[in-house]
Amino acid sequence: MDLMTGLKRTDYCGALRAEDIGKKVTVCGWVQRQRDLGSLIFVDLRDRTGIIQLAFDESTEKEIFDKAFTVRSEYVLMAKGTVRERSSKNPDIPTGDIEVEVEDLRVLSKSETPPFEITENSQTAELTRLKYRYLDLRRPDLQRNIIMRHKIAKITRDYFDENGFIEIETPILIKSTPEGARDYLVPSRIHKGKFYALPQSPQLYKQLSMVAGFDRYMQIARCFRDEDLRADRQPEFTQIDLEMSFVDMEDVLAIGEGYMERVFREALGVEIKLPLPRLTYKEAMERFGSDKPDTRYGLEITDLTDTVKNCGFGVFTGAVNEGGSVRCITAKKAYSVLTRKEIDKLTDAAKGNGAKGLAYIRIDDSGEYNASFSKFMTDDEMAAILKTSGAEAGDVVLIVGDKKNSIVLTVLGALRQTVAKKLDIIPDGKYNLLWITEFPFFDWDEDLGQYVAMHHPFTSPMDECLDYLETDKANVRAKAYDLVLNGIELCSGSIRITNSELQSRIFTLLGLSDEEAHAKFGYLLDAFKYGAPPHGGMGIGLDRLIMQMLGCESLRDVIAYPKVQNASEPMTDCPANVDDIQLADLGIGIIAANENN
Repeated sequence: MDLMTGLKRTDYCGALRAEDIGKKVTVCGWVQRQRDLGSLIFVDLRDRTGIIQLAFDESTEKEIFDKAFTVRSEYVLMAKGTVRERSSKNPDIPTGDIEVEVEDLRVLSKSETPPFEITENSQTAELTRLKYRYLDLRRPDLQRNIIMRHKIAKITRDYFDENGFIEIETPILIKSTPEGARDYLVPSRIHKGKFYALPQSPQLYKQLSMVAGFDRYMQIARCFRDEDLRADRQPEFTQIDLEMSFVDMEDVLAIGEGYMERVFREALGVEIKLPLPRLTYKEAMERFGSDKPDTRYGLEITDLTDTVKNCGFGVFTGAVNEGGSVRCITAKKAYSVLTRKEIDKLTDAAKGNGAKGLAYIRIDDSGEYNASFSKFMTDDEMAAILKTSGAEAGDVVLIVGDKKNSIVLTVLGALRQTVAKKLDIIPDGKYNLLWITEFPFFDWDEDLGQYVAMHHPFTSPMDECLDYLETDKANVRAKAYDLVLNGIELCSGSIRITNSELQSRIFTLLGLSDEEAHAKFGYLLDAFKYGAPPHGGMGIGLDRLIMQMLGCESLRDVIAYPKVQNASEPMTDCPANVDDIQLADLGIGIIAANENN
C-alpha cells in the first residue's frame, strides 16, 4: 500500500503563520521530538523551512492518537489537519503562534536512534558528523547555508546574464599542464599510459572562447587542486569564472564590483559602497604585511628604519646595513593582554615565520616602559622609537628587523592577525572588500632556484615593464588583480597576453624551451595567430565568498559533501582501493607504498 495515497503536501512546515488559522493543510517532514503528556501528544515536525507543532488530543481519533504515541525522533511523517491557534505560544520560532490539529497521520519511514541529536550548532565531533553527513545536513543551520548557496548561485547567473555573459561549460577531462599546484590525474583506458587531468581552473578554455568570438563568458565551474588543505581550501572547489573581450582592467574590475554590490544586497541586505578601495601590492605589503590584508582594524606596520639606523642596538643597525629594514606594529591599550608570557608565544611564532627574534616595548598605564633591548639604547634613541611608532601609555610595540624586507613584512603581517584576535578588535558583521593591484609578475622560487610566474604565465606584464623583462625581473609588475574580503582572497584575475611573440618570450623567461612550450600550450599559441581580441577576466571563489558572507569558520560549513584535512571523505570512505580488473583495464599496476616515506 502506498502510504501517501490520498494525500499530497500542501504546505511547508515553516511557511505557516497565524493568517493560516482555519486552513486545511498537509505537511511532511522529520520528527524533531515527541512530547507525551498523557491525554495530549505534541510532535515537532521539521522540514527545510522550519518546524510546526502537530497536536493530538481528546478530539483525535484513537487510531491516529495511538500512532502518534509510537513516533520517535527522525521518523518521517505526513500529517493532515487544520491550523489552529496554540494555547501556549513559542516566541522563539516563526510558527510559534500556531499548530496543526491532526486528523490523519502517516508514518512514511521509521528511524533508528541517530548517532547524534539533530540540533543547531551541534557540539558533536566534526568527524562523526561528517561520517553521517546526510544526518548532519538535516541540521537547520547547515540547511540554511546550503539554501543560501543556491540563492547566491542564482543571483550570480542572473547578474552575469543581464550583463551580456554567456554560460559555457568547459571540459573536466583536460590535458595536464603542471603549473603551481599538483594536478589530479585520470588514467585513460583507451589510450593506455596516457592521462587526463582535472582542471585547476578553466583558464585556457575560457581564453580560447574569447578567440572563438563569444566575447563574454562565465561559468560556475568545478575546479580541482591536489594540495594540502586548510580551513579555506578543499581539493575540489567551485569558482565563478569569467572572461571578457575588448576590455582593459577597469572594465573587468567594474563588472566584479557590480557583482559584489548585487550579491551582498540581494542575499544579505548589506549595501556595499562602490567603487571599492584599491591598494597596490607594494602598499599592501608595507602597510599590512600581506597581499590579502584584513582592513577591518588598524595595527598597520610602521617603518623604523631611518629612526634606528644609527642606534646602539646591533640587531637593528645590522639589518639596515645589509639592505634590510626594521619595522613594527603598535598594539594600542594592549599592556594587560600582551604579557611577557604572551610575547614569548609571539616570539616563537615570529621565529616560525622566519624571523631571528622579536623585540618589544611594553608601556604601562603610567607611561613607564620596559623594552627587551633598552640596555643598548640611549634615552633619546628610545624616545625616537616611541615617537615614530606612535606608542603611548598602555601600548605594546612589537619590532622585527632583518636583512630581507620580505621576512620583516610577512612576520609582522602574521603577528598583526594574531594580536588582533588576542585583543578582540576584529568587528563582527563588517565586510571590507578591496582590490590589490600591480602584483609582481615574477616570484623567486627558493626550491627551484629560479623565477616563476606569481599568478600564471598568461598574465600580461604592465606596458611600462616590457623593456626590462630580461634585465630586471624583480621589478616587473603585472596587469593582475586580486579581490580581498576581510583578509581572505576571494578572486584572482588579470589582463591576458594575446600576442604570441610576447607569450613565447614569457615562456622563455620562465625556463620553458620552445619545444616544451609548444608541447604544453601549442594550441593556445596557434590560436593567437588567428586574431585574438584583447581580453581579461577573473575567477571568484564561490565557496570562500559564501563562507565569508555567512561568517562561517570553515568551507566545510558551506559545502554539502566536503573533504577533510587529508582530502578524504569519511561518509563514503573515499579515496578507496579498486579491484585488479579495473587496474588491468587501465594498464596500471600499484607499487606498494614505503611506510618510511
